[in-house]
Amino acid sequence: MKNKIYLFISIFILITITLSGCLDFFTTNNNIVIYESHPTDINYTITYGYKIKCTGQGRYSINYDLDFPEVLNGKILSTIIHYQNYQIINLATYNDLIRWDLNSSENTDYELLITADINANSYIISYLNNPDALTIEEIKKQYPNLVNQFCNVQSNETTILIDPLNKAILKTASEIYANAKTNNSLLVAKELFKWLKQHTTYKTHDLNENEVQSAYTTLIRGTGDCDDLSFLYISLCRSLYIPSRFIRGFLVDESNIIQHAWVEVFVGGEIGKDGWIPVECAGTSDDEQIEINQNFGIENADHLRLFIDDGRNESINISFSGITYRILSENRNIDVKFFTDIKNYIVKKSQQLVIDENGNRSYN
Repeated sequence: MKNKIYLFISIFILITITLSGCLDFFTTNNNIVIYESHPTDINYTITYGYKIKCTGQGRYSINYDLDFPEVLNGKILSTIIHYQNYQIINLATYNDLIRWDLNSSENTDYELLITADINANSYIISYLNNPDALTIEEIKKQYPNLVNQFCNVQSNETTILIDPLNKAILKTASEIYANAKTNNSLLVAKELFKWLKQHTTYKTHDLNENEVQSAYTTLIRGTGDCDDLSFLYISLCRSLYIPSRFIRGFLVDESNIIQHAWVEVFVGGEIGKDGWIPVECAGTSDDEQIEINQNFGIENADHLRLFIDDGRNESINISFSGITYRILSENRNIDVKFFTDIKNYIVKKSQQLVIDENGNRSYN
């Protein structure tokens, strides 16, 4: 997610509709919970990046790294890079990006954009009480490198954002762990998520307070946006040695593209994608069971990935970085505008989320 640009009205509408889940559900006589139908298989064309207009006189430089899109379940059908003077680089281990380093004195309009045709499908782990998930001790023994990489403190240049060593966060996580009475990493992660939904509320920042909060600040305030809630949840998981990482990207529908962040936690046991399961922390339902059913171990088709954390401070800095430019003459003007567009949005399949009497989830 580059340069946090909050469009409050559309965020409120999109988050409320998309993340909170539809509260119109019913329970059958067989104790089956069925949620309202929603898109689970979609195609669309997305364009994002920056449009830049250079006027006046004098030299300038422009530097921008643009993330390639990814989907957890589905395909990137095609991509077009609009301005060709670029190189492909890899940053923060898991991320291929397009880099533009432009130096010129010409009056030019630049479109530092990528257009991609996307097929995205909702992803779900079916059994929330899966006994095959690794215990926390097994994760520590079998995956020490992951523990070292994804159970540490992370900060940007000014703030400790992910803080598993914070005493208040560690105390909270330890109490949840003790009450959970299990060492199954999936069940512990679910209890941590349940606590998050019981004790925090999604809230965008005020216009004069646009910086991301530390995990401790979110713990104390009990409110935060998608970044803040994700960083607190990651901190809780990491304090118990459950590897976790943040994901940055977009939420999309037929008319909106919203910058967003969510989480993955590692539970192993051939569960999820290579042991990682997605967790959406920014849901807005007041019912924690609805949140668990709809947002824990689920990545809806409306989530488009751009950046995956690799556990280092540099990863956070890279994920928050945006376009930079330098003007070398007082007569030079550069107008920079963040640009997104979505076209050809097609719902190929819309399904109901069903939870049976044994707690198994499926789309029907």
